[in-house]
Amino acid sequence: MAQPLGYLKETTSQTAGPYVHIGLTPNFVGINGISAEDLGSGSLCNDKTIGERITIKGRVIDGIGAPLRDALVEIWQADAKGLYNSPSETGGRADPNFPGWGRCPSNMETGEFVFETIKPGRVPFRDGRLMAPHVTLWIVARGINLGLQTRMYFSDEEAANTEDPVLARIEHRMRMQTLIGLREGDVYHFDIHLQGEKETVFFDI
Repeated sequence: MAQPLGYLKETTSQTAGPYVHIGLTPNFVGINGISAEDLGSGSLCNDKTIGERITIKGRVIDGIGAPLRDALVEIWQADAKGLYNSPSETGGRADPNFPGWGRCPSNMETGEFVFETIKPGRVPFRDGRLMAPHVTLWIVARGINLGLQTRMYFSDEEAANTEDPVLARIEHRMRMQTLIGLREGDVYHFDIHLQGEKETVFFDI
């Protein structure tokens, strides 16, 4: 005889609150002794990493133009040859000296996040077309129910950006600029706006 199915009710959604930093970056908030350093902190490169060294700096900015001082940002990207450090990578072996992932809490005074990394290579879209070099960013903070995902493309890759199949899907072309990191020397500046006229394009993935 068939048993009746019991469905559980959906629990109430909650924001990330202050627990993001306690759980993910305990050393940053002064909880020591769990690990020598917070997972994903520091430079993504060592002296054997292949590729052009760059720095990505930015802030997560709320709807009234103020930087969030309790945001946490993660970065995901390919190596200089366009390969991911992942078991699902089928294009070849990624640079063993480049993890392709990092994590940074925003500075509690300035709200700034900083990543020391390399400029990624181009990776194929699911239809085989090459995407422009980019990094993927994931953002959580107090007041955000679900982590937000966006991308940063590079201002000095105009030709590749024009060909990118993801950027081509953005209906309002002027909003494409919210995904471009502006180069100044070896630093790319990329602010993430949660709301307002400059609201960053976020991806539902």
